[in-house]
Amino acid sequence: MNIALVLGLLLIGGINLAANALPLSPSESAGKRLYREGVSASGEPIMARVGAAGMLLPATSLPCANCHGADAQGRPEGGVRPPDISWSRLSSSYGQQQINGRNYPAYTEAALARAIQEGRDSANNRLDPAMPRFVLSMNDQRNLTAYLKRVADDRDPGLTADSLHLGTLLPRQGPLSTEGATVAAVLKGSVARINEAGGIHGRQLRLTILDPGPDRASAKQALDRLIEQEQVFALIAPLAPALDAELVTRLERAGIPLIGPLSLQGMAPASRQIFEPLSGLREQLIALADYGAANLRLLQGPTLIVYPDEPSQQEAAQHLGQYLHDHAWQQVRLQAYNSAQDELPLGSRSVFYLGSGVGFSRFAERLQTAGQVPYLFAASNQVAGDLFQLPSGFSRRVFLAYPFVPSDWTLAGRLALTQLREHQGLGGEHAVLQVGAYSSMLLLSEGMKQAGRDASREKLISALEGLHDFDTGLTPLLSFGPGRRLGLSGAHIVTVDLPDQRFFLVAPYKPIAVTP
Repeated sequence: MNIALVLGLLLIGGINLAANALPLSPSESAGKRLYREGVSASGEPIMARVGAAGMLLPATSLPCANCHGADAQGRPEGGVRPPDISWSRLSSSYGQQQINGRNYPAYTEAALARAIQEGRDSANNRLDPAMPRFVLSMNDQRNLTAYLKRVADDRDPGLTADSLHLGTLLPRQGPLSTEGATVAAVLKGSVARINEAGGIHGRQLRLTILDPGPDRASAKQALDRLIEQEQVFALIAPLAPALDAELVTRLERAGIPLIGPLSLQGMAPASRQIFEPLSGLREQLIALADYGAANLRLLQGPTLIVYPDEPSQQEAAQHLGQYLHDHAWQQVRLQAYNSAQDELPLGSRSVFYLGSGVGFSRFAERLQTAGQVPYLFAASNQVAGDLFQLPSGFSRRVFLAYPFVPSDWTLAGRLALTQLREHQGLGGEHAVLQVGAYSSMLLLSEGMKQAGRDASREKLISALEGLHDFDTGLTPLLSFGPGRRLGLSGAHIVTVDLPDQRFFLVAPYKPIAVTP
């Protein structure tokens, strides 16, 4: 009995020790940054020799973690399988065997330095030429070695033995405040549902929501707070358009995964860290263009793309313009447009509209007043809120892209969303954002379950990459992969009978031929 008690206490002590590992020393922290970002503690640039010719490249473009993973366990990359380089494996007294069958002795600190800087293993054999040879100072090498000795038990922030800390940025004021409140309600309801069911692998979820504020500076400050002070494990369904490309840079530097429909409103930079459940604005516009070409015979034009004078909308418009040009559309014109100030662009047979719902209805009213009723194309999540304010002359001449439609909803999916709405006091407003946030939480939950009790950010990313035909119950099946970060890559096409306020599906969902 006493032996059993002692063993039990040892096991409990071991669990607590793992959950509360000692913080990294300054040397280990510097080594961690070098390992993950290719940055020296001295501030001096680090270079690496690549290939047989020894071409010099900055280490920031190929840090160790890119191939070996944040956990140092190796991740297949371009047909190459980098090995596990955690110190416990490298220094094993039993030695090692490479994938090619070659045996070699345990690594010492000196042998590790030779491998990193000269590309030779502990038996002095040449390593794969794909392995960069880093030009390191003695201090940088010492820091890197120190971190590799700790990497196996360097638990990611936001993850403890009994909790998983998530964060998001959602506006409480300004033009997106109602959208922010809607997403917040869905996330809170989803977290409550998961926690009531026992959490994920015994961990209760905790959600921190910060307001990104009115501009880029305030959004960056809020993001930094989530990462550095709150130390969240992952971001979930944020709504902070002001961050744009800066978000990706910050996430990749910190190694933080993000799950959420970032590109619904515009162009979101691609990143290994970001998984989007729904097709973005780019994919929806391409789906509309494919429908217009195949079913409405609009290639001859003239075609107009109008967009607000905002960077993300301009980029989306330019991508669409290039796509139309590449697919034989003729007389395509792009124009930044403000319905309150600019002269009305006339004479187009079809118009792709990017912008707000209020602007969409005003634009259509001015067109009809001028005797123009071209085909109108738009993404539903941008304009649906003001759709029935369109003049009746555009009945069945307006076509919207939807990532999902009610026929995609299973009985279980519909019931789950209905219950969440009732608990959170939500109606059907901002349905695309609701489903996007809800699907993001489903993906997070499934990814963490597959990552296992010994989860990490890297394991979550790997688990999400492996999801294929994932059923949310509310959307077409989602699939991801090593080079795929959009769960959906197409859209349903719907037209509207304005007098009767009825929607008609004219083309069901199918993936677009062009993918990010």
